[in-house]
Amino acid sequence: MRIFVTGSSSHLAQALLPMLCADNAVDTVFGMDLHASTFRHSKFSALQADIRQVSPQSLLPQYDALIHLAWVVLRGKMPLQSMREINVGASQHWLATAAELSVSRIIHLSSASVYGQGEHLDENAPLSPIRHFNYAEHKAELERWLIQHYPNIIRLRPHIILGKHAQPLLHRILNLPIYPKLPEPQPQLQCVHEDDVARAIIQTLKMPAQGPYNLAAPDYFNLRTAIMQNRPHATGIPPTLVKAGLKLLWSTTGFGGEPGWFDGVSHSLTLDCSKAERELEWQAQMSAAQMLGAR
Repeated sequence: MRIFVTGSSSHLAQALLPMLCADNAVDTVFGMDLHASTFRHSKFSALQADIRQVSPQSLLPQYDALIHLAWVVLRGKMPLQSMREINVGASQHWLATAAELSVSRIIHLSSASVYGQGEHLDENAPLSPIRHFNYAEHKAELERWLIQHYPNIIRLRPHIILGKHAQPLLHRILNLPIYPKLPEPQPQLQCVHEDDVARAIIQTLKMPAQGPYNLAAPDYFNLRTAIMQNRPHATGIPPTLVKAGLKLLWSTTGFGGEPGWFDGVSHSLTLDCSKAERELEWQAQMSAAQMLGAR
């Protein structure tokens, strides 16, 4: 199997690429990313390039599978239009081209953030991302387009991804000496280990998969408990102050992304992953308790 990976220098790719190259069914892996790749393997080669500036028609015909990981999560000071060009416009172009070229496996890494909030949501739940959380809004916009035009393209919807290569902002949040004083009962969240997401991707290469799949560890956590596990003396502060601080930090330094993402942890979001268990023979091997305790 010959595999093309966009976003091959991304956080998740650092967990995925070693697994792909270790798989006997995989012959070659070609990666493309705006940033140079540090991964080395005899099966792997890479191109440093912007997906907006490279023609997929010139590259995809020789591959059996496309794994699309190229996304901007936190834009910093990147213009919003540039973020959308990558997350929506260029992604549509690459996925549509792969479909038109009849690439046999097309896998798009979406996100549980497309749901916004809710409990025990399965893949038929409406897409209602938190407003002003641009990453989630872009994910949902692209998914709606895929549902309309290419519904069989595989769309994985992992919850918060943790692990050695996780988004650094997540580690910073979980190590803060403060936590937002949210109303009781505390909003319930889930997470999933990067290795479990990588395993799900590999399963979609081998199983008769199509459409969306939720991915999450089965146990829940809340942000207050997760922070206090590492910082027992953390202080609770009003969420309005947290959001104001995030907004000031972002507007002055570009750190992270728009504070809209904070609204996502202020509401419960839990998933029903039975479709992935049934069709992909996938279950999370790492629990939330293990992930949060291993930091």
